[in-house]
Amino acid sequence: MTSNDDNDFLTSVDNSFGKLPDHLLIEIFIRVPVSEWAQISCVKKHWASLFRGECLWQAALTRAFPLAGQAKRWPGPIPRGLSRRRYVALHVATHIFSLDGEVDEIVGHTYLFLKEQLELSTMPPPSGVLHGTIIDQFIACGKSRDMAHELASQIWLAVLDNLEENEQTFCVLKRLALEGDVFLPYPYSRSNKVQWRVYEKLFTDFRDCFNHVDYYDVLACAKNKFQPIPSTWLGY
Repeated sequence: MTSNDDNDFLTSVDNSFGKLPDHLLIEIFIRVPVSEWAQISCVKKHWASLFRGECLWQAALTRAFPLAGQAKRWPGPIPRGLSRRRYVALHVATHIFSLDGEVDEIVGHTYLFLKEQLELSTMPPPSGVLHGTIIDQFIACGKSRDMAHELASQIWLAVLDNLEENEQTFCVLKRLALEGDVFLPYPYSRSNKVQWRVYEKLFTDFRDCFNHVDYYDVLACAKNKFQPIPSTWLGY
């Protein structure tokens, strides 16, 4: 094929797609791998508007998670949101937590809630407030105190492991590490596993971000909460 032939072919394909009604475009797009959706939405302004709209996400939700339409709204402080939010929450529950079901959509929503609070907020609420919100959500949905505490711990660990490695995350982790001990009754207290992960990430993934004063302040807090601490955490 010559260059002109290539251009004529692409123009023909572009014109053919341009004549398709929205509902057919949506049916095509939701059959393309999710990893390519961002690229597709950049091709045309009209396609981008489809990806911003509710119709495409409703169709994608129904195709990927057929039982989502039967799920009832739940009580609690974390809302379910529209189709796009539900799709992302179910995708998280399936691929990060390997779960499937109505309660597991709630797990996806609480994961998104916590991750957004830590990543997007200029001044995230104290960890006790965030943890308490998650606990209240699970208890409102009928989970036992033990189950609520376990699910909340899993969500904290997953979020901490998936935060972007940047200055904002370093500041958030440092603030979490330096938070004073506040007595909260079970299950509203964060688990030791979560607190350990905060220090572990600071002293491994973000070690080079510390200045001298911050390093020893965080190290003192770590020693106060955990004994012994790994030797790899030592040495500025």
